[in-house]
Amino acid sequence: MARKSGTTETVTVEGIDYTLQHPGVRAGVQLRDRTKDMHGNLVEEKLYSELMKYVIVEPKVNWDTVEEIGNQAFTELMKEASTFLMG
Repeated sequence: MARKSGTTETVTVEGIDYTLQHPGVRAGVQLRDRTKDMHGNLVEEKLYSELMKYVIVEPKVNWDTVEEIGNQAFTELMKEASTFLMG
């Protein structure tokens, strides 16, 4: 079932609680469209940027702060955010 715009969920990654907020069905589809190359292939950097900007709302995460999180936690957080958006 599609999530409604504004629906939130809290996920815990390595002891840190992150609030995810769904942008809505149409905005979610547009987000996924923006993250593809001209051949329709997913571009991870674009997807992660969009997730950080529109889905992970608290605490804010950006490319400047991901080094503090660590690679394993970052990967887990992006997986959680992606599943939340598309699930």
